[in-house]
Amino acid sequence: MSEAALFRARADQESANAAAASLENVRDRAERASKAWSAMADRAEQTLAMRERREAARTTA
Repeated sequence: MSEAALFRARADQESANAAAASLENVRDRAERASKAWSAMADRAEQTLAMRERREAARTTA
């Protein structure tokens, strides 16, 4: 499983935690955590894409 996929799974879990929370502060914390995990997944995907482009450029050069 890729790093980005793990981060997405954590984001999904935090979203579920937020939906199940009865306390507002717990729900807010879980929503913030979900957004943070999603942002980390986005960055991991961007890093992987840049790495793949760099490797492709290196092999064609």
